[in-house]
Amino acid sequence: MSLMTINFESQYLANNHQVNIILPNKPGKMTPEAFYRSGVRYRVLWLLHGTYGDQTDWVRKTNIELYAVEKNLVVVMPPALNSNYSNWCDTMLGFRMFDYLTEELMPFVYGWLPVSDRREDNFIAGLSMGGRGAIKYAVNHPDRFAAAAVLSAAPMDMTKMRPGYPQPLMDTDNPRMRNTLRNAGGLDAFRASNENVWAIIDRLAPQGTLPRLMFACGEADSMVYPHYQIFKAHCEEIGLKAHWFSLPGYGHEWRFWDLAIQEALAFFEGACSVMD
Repeated sequence: MSLMTINFESQYLANNHQVNIILPNKPGKMTPEAFYRSGVRYRVLWLLHGTYGDQTDWVRKTNIELYAVEKNLVVVMPPALNSNYSNWCDTMLGFRMFDYLTEELMPFVYGWLPVSDRREDNFIAGLSMGGRGAIKYAVNHPDRFAAAAVLSAAPMDMTKMRPGYPQPLMDTDNPRMRNTLRNAGGLDAFRASNENVWAIIDRLAPQGTLPRLMFACGEADSMVYPHYQIFKAHCEEIGLKAHWFSLPGYGHEWRFWDLAIQEALAFFEGACSVMD
């Protein structure tokens, strides 16, 4: 198996940082010359970590390296701190995480590695905060991704955000959300921004332009599962078809995410067959 670590200075993050990348294996009977000069452009998964995590999480805590090699898939795992995959322009020298992925990291990978830049060969997934990031990228850049897998996260109806809401990400008095709203320029600006995935899905679903979407959640995940069910019902109301994956007895945990990423890789293969 091949795991590459790249350190480079980012214009959008204003720092030197590390990205981990899983590359396909050379078949035993193939010569290095033939394999490395084959000119193949591989399909790629942009895989996002959750809160308190980093670019090493998926490799350390799941078998993603084995699964990716079996699928002949490149997997790119960037660092995001606790940014919620948003732009924080007034933080330090600026930490533009939302822009970084599409405007810097993707061109970097496409230009320097044997990776396809075609929409049908690109997928995005993430867990928890990374799940929120994955769906945010997918609906704001539907022309870049064939499919997205959102693990242990679900879009929320931001019109219902208020102080004291029983879920932290909808409670405008929660310290994390308070900072997020301040960064966005206030609640109204936040609702009108690229963060309002619920509203963007409502607008784009009738057009048929969204990537294929998968949502996964452990049924014992008290933090997310109620919102997963609400959003699933909303998708049925607006006629949005998605792949739903839930398992009883699993909470907000790596045991579930290891199973869910396997389901996601199979889902991506199905998306490929539909587009081929």
